[in-house]
Amino acid sequence: MADLKKIVIDGNEIEVDGAMTLLQACEEAGIEVPRFCYHERLSIAGNCRMCLVEVVGGPPKPAASCAMQVKDMRPGPEGQPPVVKTNSPMVKKAREGVMEFLLINHPLDCPICDQGGECDLQDQAMAYGVDFSRYREPKRATEDLDLGPLVSTQMTRCISCTRCVRFTTEVAGIHQMGQTGRGEDAEITSYLNETLDSNLQGNIIDLCPVGALTSKPYAYTARPWELTKTETIDVMDALGSNIRVDTKGREVMRILPRNHDGVNEEWISDKTRFVWDGLRRQRLDRPYVRKNGKLTAVTWPEALSAAAQAMKGKKTAGLVGDLASTEATFSLKQLIEGLGGAVEARVDGAKLPAGNRSAYVGTARVEEIDDADYIMLIGTNPRDEAPVLNARIRKAWLRGAEIGSIGVRGDLTYAHHSMGMDRDALLTLSDYDFGAVKDKNALVIVGQGALTEADGEAVLAHAMNAVARMNGKLLVLHTAAGRVGAMDVGAVTEGGLKAATEGADVVFNMGADEIEIDAGPTVIYMGSHGDRGAHRADIILPGAAYTEENGLFVNTEGRPQLALRAGFPPGEAKENWAILRALSAELDATQPWDSLAGLRRAMIDTVPHLGDVDVIPEAPWQPLKVKKPGKASFKPAVKDHYLTNPITRASEVMAELSANAKARDSQKVAAE
Repeated sequence: MADLKKIVIDGNEIEVDGAMTLLQACEEAGIEVPRFCYHERLSIAGNCRMCLVEVVGGPPKPAASCAMQVKDMRPGPEGQPPVVKTNSPMVKKAREGVMEFLLINHPLDCPICDQGGECDLQDQAMAYGVDFSRYREPKRATEDLDLGPLVSTQMTRCISCTRCVRFTTEVAGIHQMGQTGRGEDAEITSYLNETLDSNLQGNIIDLCPVGALTSKPYAYTARPWELTKTETIDVMDALGSNIRVDTKGREVMRILPRNHDGVNEEWISDKTRFVWDGLRRQRLDRPYVRKNGKLTAVTWPEALSAAAQAMKGKKTAGLVGDLASTEATFSLKQLIEGLGGAVEARVDGAKLPAGNRSAYVGTARVEEIDDADYIMLIGTNPRDEAPVLNARIRKAWLRGAEIGSIGVRGDLTYAHHSMGMDRDALLTLSDYDFGAVKDKNALVIVGQGALTEADGEAVLAHAMNAVARMNGKLLVLHTAAGRVGAMDVGAVTEGGLKAATEGADVVFNMGADEIEIDAGPTVIYMGSHGDRGAHRADIILPGAAYTEENGLFVNTEGRPQLALRAGFPPGEAKENWAILRALSAELDATQPWDSLAGLRRAMIDTVPHLGDVDVIPEAPWQPLKVKKPGKASFKPAVKDHYLTNPITRASEVMAELSANAKARDSQKVAAE
């Protein structure tokens, strides 16, 4: 039970938790207190002094509201609740003085600064500062840092709030940034001039309250008031991070995070943030048909007619790619199965049991990681597969959670006890005494690296057995954004990929670019980029990317979320559901909907829980029959974090990050 205390803020008496800071209590009362260094998800630094308030009966000077707790305040002489003032003459003078100090060395860069128009320093100088300065000394200048290809630095603008240092150290788990020097010589710097080695580093751009840290790829391309802002969902991994896509005309200019405490809090990975340049390159913008061995541009009627002719009377297999929306998958399944064919979404060979949601999604929520006391990782490297989820595991570890692992390689940014790298280590779980864990919040996270081998179902069965014995919860960590939605609508074939494609005359490939299709069948490729799938195709139907159509995506914990269209597909490319609807008419098997809303209604009628957006349905526990797994070591599910799908492979920024990561891994240290 919270220790509630009464406090009077600007004449209003409220009751708050005694552990709250004065700044949080002011927010509870609906009063805004300016701040630069304080951030809800970082430790308290108390070094900008912008959040000063007057504590009545306290010392005759203002107090930093971010560093003082309500329970530390003294009551009045007759036991009255303590009084805080945020708008007294003392506070006003103190804030003006702090702002004057902050601006002593700050350069007049606003006209050319990328932070212009969305800068905390601009906003607070207008609201709480004065319109003159008493200081005429030359401004101090400092050297800029080279933090890598993502974050641009102008350190002369830095106000030493240390948000970037606290984020990289506490959340991202790297120790390359810090503050050196004292007084006028104090500056934020990087250890031995190293670049940042983290796939979460872009978040310091959002955290920086001035223009000291800005986005290097986005630099000098747009102003915030020129951009159209669309709230949507990320598909670069299966976490389903909530994002905002900013467009200028038809082009995506940048991608920013949106707050969602249950999914990504307010962080996104660098792949999510900087992949937007891949949406412009290598795009399929017109239909193609292979004639005399060469792909030739054709009209839509020609391409649809050729696809229908190829499919009529032939055995057809449908493959669902990693980035496909749930509606497109449902439409493809209805079309292909209506022709007597088979559809398969588990194109990486994952042995996920159809119809058993507790086995292919699990029973845990992402936010339950925060309160976990014991976490077991099986065949997954969350730092590469879902960096934002990995930051949550690190947060649990910092809080005292014990973390065990089987088949996990590399630095996860936190200490973990490795039980082994192969299936034998998994078998020891069956003999493990979980007595000490049963009364704690236990969580098992199983990755796709554990499930893609031939014995994947046996591995999953052992993991589920361990979950039951430790009285914990299971989370299946997917790598494909569209996979859980595809499993929900039943886009699977008994026997997997081999059974679906065996003997097929035609393969309808909906964005599955990570697999090789053998010579023989006619391949119809529907996708957005000229990647592996398009090279193998005989007919290309250009589709929309994830920012160019509305769609439903179900994340790795089974939460349906709506992605909204931020722009339009280039050239003659169309939305994926519309292409399938037009193709069904050519095949004389017209689908019974003429709009995305109609398709979505039909899908929700078949799978009702998809209609409850942002709600995770309960998955009844159905343990799998325990069989003996093989002998092999676990393989990583993601070989190159930055090049996992056609959009990332078209991005110059991702190519540079991938090359840098490889160079960093291959560097010899002195002892070698």
